[in-house]
Amino acid sequence: MLKFEIEPHDHCRRVESFLQNLMPTAPLSYARKLIKSGHLALNGAQVTPDTMLRLGDTVTLKESARTGGFLGAARPEVDILYEDDRIMVIDKEPGIPVHRAAEDEGRNLVEIAEEYILRLRETEIKLRPVNRIDRGTSGAVIMAKSATSAGMFGRFVKETGLAKLYLAVAEGTLTPEGTITAPLDGKESETRYQVLFQGEGAALLAVWPISGRTHQIRRHLAGIGHPILGDIRYRGMALHDYPGHALHAFRVGLLHPETGRELTVHAPLPGGLVHIINLLAGDKSRELLERLPKLP
Repeated sequence: MLKFEIEPHDHCRRVESFLQNLMPTAPLSYARKLIKSGHLALNGAQVTPDTMLRLGDTVTLKESARTGGFLGAARPEVDILYEDDRIMVIDKEPGIPVHRAAEDEGRNLVEIAEEYILRLRETEIKLRPVNRIDRGTSGAVIMAKSATSAGMFGRFVKETGLAKLYLAVAEGTLTPEGTITAPLDGKESETRYQVLFQGEGAALLAVWPISGRTHQIRRHLAGIGHPILGDIRYRGMALHDYPGHALHAFRVGLLHPETGRELTVHAPLPGGLVHIINLLAGDKSRELLERLPKLP
C-alpha cells in the first residue's frame, strides 16, 4: 500500500488531479478507474474524482504492477487541475505568460502545455485560453481543447462570467473588508476584499473581482495605497526571490455550458507564495491555509 500525506502543494487539489500528477503517463480513464474501484482512499474512506484534498489528509493507493509502472519520478512540468473532453484547467506558475505576446520572447503556458501533451500522449493539441491572468500572477487558467470549445466557453464567459476568487498579499494595514469601485479605463469597476491575516506591514487578502478590467485587482489595490507585494509596475515592493507578484487565482467556478454541471476548481498555492505567507503569519500560517477551502 502506498501512503501519501497531503502537503501545501496539494492542498485544495482534486483527487483526480493528485493522481494525474502522481502518474503523469497513465490514461485519465485509468486514474478514474482506480478512484471508482476504491483502490484509492482518503483518510480510509472512498472518494470521488472531485473530492478536495486538504492539508494533513492521508491518501492511500493499492500497489500493483501496472500502477507502479505509471508512477512518476518527479512532479510533471504542467500541473493539470481538471480535464474533460472540452477543456483543461492548468495551474500556472508565476513569471510565465499565458500566451505569446510581442514583449515576451520566451516560453509561454500555451506552448509549454502543448509540447507536454505531445510528449506525454503522443497527440498534437492546440490549446486556446478561455481566461487569462497576468504574467506575474499564478493560478488557474482554463484552456479550450478545440476551436469549437473555445467558442462555447468564450461565449459563456462573456455572457455569464466566471466566479473568481484570488489571494493576494498587499502592503500596509487595511480595513478588515472593503469594496473598491474606482472606474478603470473609463468603465465601472468593482473589487471586494477581506483581510484573512494582518501582519506587520502587509496583509493576506481574499479578493473577489466583480468586474473584469485589465489588471483590475492590481490597480485597485494600488489605488487605495496598498499595492501587491512584488508588483513593481504599480509601486509594489520588489520580491527578489519570487518570479512574479503575490497574487494567485485560487478558485474559478462556472456552470459547464455543455453538461450544465457546476464546476469549481481550486489551484494550490505555489511554494514561493506559501513561503511569503509563512514569513508574514508565522505560526498562524497553517491555520490560514486550512481556512482557504471555506472562503465564500
